[in-house]
Amino acid sequence: MRKHISSIIVILLIIGAIIASQSLFIVGETNQAIILQFGEPINTVQVPGLNVKLPFAQNVILFEKRVLSSDAPPQEYLTADKKRLVVDHVTRWQITDPLLFFKAVRTEAGARARLDDIVFSELREELATVRFRDVIAEERENIEERVAKSAAEKASEFGINVVDVRTKRADLPEEVEQAVFDRMRAERQRESSLFRAEGEEQANIIRAQADRAGTVIRAEGEQEAQQLRGEGEAAAISIYAEALSQDPEFYAFSRRLEAYAGILNQGDTVIIPASSEFFRFLINNGLEPAPVLE
Repeated sequence: MRKHISSIIVILLIIGAIIASQSLFIVGETNQAIILQFGEPINTVQVPGLNVKLPFAQNVILFEKRVLSSDAPPQEYLTADKKRLVVDHVTRWQITDPLLFFKAVRTEAGARARLDDIVFSELREELATVRFRDVIAEERENIEERVAKSAAEKASEFGINVVDVRTKRADLPEEVEQAVFDRMRAERQRESSLFRAEGEEQANIIRAQADRAGTVIRAEGEQEAQQLRGEGEAAAISIYAEALSQDPEFYAFSRRLEAYAGILNQGDTVIIPASSEFFRFLINNGLEPAPVLE
């Protein structure tokens, strides 16, 4: 009998545990929940803690309370100046009304699909009013703010708050990008050729000016050198003339020695005619001219 009672107690405990697990549920700090009764949403739980529901008749679906992101595939748009532009964007969003969210899009995947469509449409409208160069340069943040604001207004119908929209990349299509790069390269080459031509022209001008200045300086130097040379020769002639007037014989002797030093080297053998006037200072002590032998 006791064994039978123990079995009944165990069975009751198991049934109680099953009922408790079906009746109690926990909502965490990062979650929010809706309670469904036979598939229809009847209540929302957004406060963390332990909650109660009807067992078996009701079930719970949890949703994220944190900020989520949707990384959409790149799309091609047309700017105000008819330029093709590929934009890759990321949308950050948050579920604010889980009951409305469940009724409108059911799941996060459904929410991302609807959000991507909304953001694509808003981006297309915004980019169609802005020039390509402004999108790339200074208008990107303003476009992102306007798109996020418009998308938030439309996404609120799904229980979603759009936090922001950010563009990861905004470039030309690949087939257009190469043509643009080729054109930019050609323009840079043309500019570099122009700069090189202008530099060569300036270099030629500078070289011509330097050559002209060098020619003038050399001419002036040559003129000054000739003048100094003339003055030096005049002074030498004056000195020689003065020396000749004072002692003609000594002057002739010194000049003849200078001539000997210029043409004779140590160890030279010289055959001197007896009548040689040039070497008369080497013959007979230079006192008398050498007699002419007949």
